[in-house]
Amino acid sequence: MKISDFLSPADVALDVRESDKARLLQQLSSQAAAKVGLSANEVCTQIIKREELGSTGVGNGVALPHARLQGLTTPFGVFARLRHGIDFEAIDSQPVNIVFLLLLPDGTGASQLNALASVARALRDPETLQRIRSAADRDSLFQAIVDASAA
Repeated sequence: MKISDFLSPADVALDVRESDKARLLQQLSSQAAAKVGLSANEVCTQIIKREELGSTGVGNGVALPHARLQGLTTPFGVFARLRHGIDFEAIDSQPVNIVFLLLLPDGTGASQLNALASVARALRDPETLQRIRSAADRDSLFQAIVDASAA
């Protein structure tokens, strides 16, 4: 599964200014919920429940908050580069400035795991991270993440 299967250029945000994890997750959850026709409250609740199991801050300034949701039929992503890094309780204790929020259909299908794996693979590549961090506009940011999953 390619990232372009569940992320569109309209769902990419550059220089997001949220100052803490809770507000950021609420903002991204609301944005995603509106696009997939689900309750913003339900999406945010499920994202936070997952986060309570352990931070999705995977290191190198990257976080992959995600949740499985009833009523969703295909994976859906929102990708954000933050203006300033925030504390995300990441495994390396470093601030996070790249966040890919991923909504997955409830169930155990391979597409859900493939979606999460494709994002994780793309965002652990140092060259991809450099392209993401130096992208000048939303289209360049989108292209950097999409190209990484196509390779």
